[in-house]
Amino acid sequence: MSLTTLLEKRNSVRAYLETPVEQALLEAIFTQAQRAPSNCNVQPWQTCVVSGAKKESLKNDLLSAVMSGKPPNPDFNWLPKYEGIHRDRQFGSANALYSAIGVTREDKLGRQKAMIRNWSFFDAPHVVFFTMDKYLDIMGAVDLGIYAQTLSLIMAEHGISNCMQGALGQFPDPIKKSLNLPEQRGILFGMSFGYADINAPINKTRTDREDITSAVSFFK
Repeated sequence: MSLTTLLEKRNSVRAYLETPVEQALLEAIFTQAQRAPSNCNVQPWQTCVVSGAKKESLKNDLLSAVMSGKPPNPDFNWLPKYEGIHRDRQFGSANALYSAIGVTREDKLGRQKAMIRNWSFFDAPHVVFFTMDKYLDIMGAVDLGIYAQTLSLIMAEHGISNCMQGALGQFPDPIKKSLNLPEQRGILFGMSFGYADINAPINKTRTDREDITSAVSFFK
């Protein structure tokens, strides 16, 4: 499948089959992703892939942290308040998601339940956390974004779906404790992945993309 076809077919998946990805394939995919470019070839990503019993235990710890009512305490600035057209697009994305599962704008409880599923990894068999040394800040974040996109496309080539989740960077403490990460390491974001449940209504969600005329300028 060509890269163009992969981009046209991919979408964020929020319901998965229980079937895990075989370890040999996982290792091959993450080995290929090491070819991702980075500034000055510093390769700042420290990638944590969590599966099985460890994933289930971490899921419970994260849900407890989220449900405790304590505010998020991300290692990086993961709490932007979108404005203008960016806020409009955010609302459009949310509307597409909730409409796919029959949750109305007035159904606050339904929306909260859908949001909470971020920290149960949408029941995916695997989750990956993208971490880096905190001092790297924005430069490291750029590299991790490039790496994560590379990883996502390689997964798609192998028929594996995923969902990038900024939410998985909002409550880092249970993750660091579970994975025994050093204090200087920060969790930027995460990604749930596995084989998509193609019959799940939530996986019918699709979002629009801006026309090139409003997104790209050519200068000569």
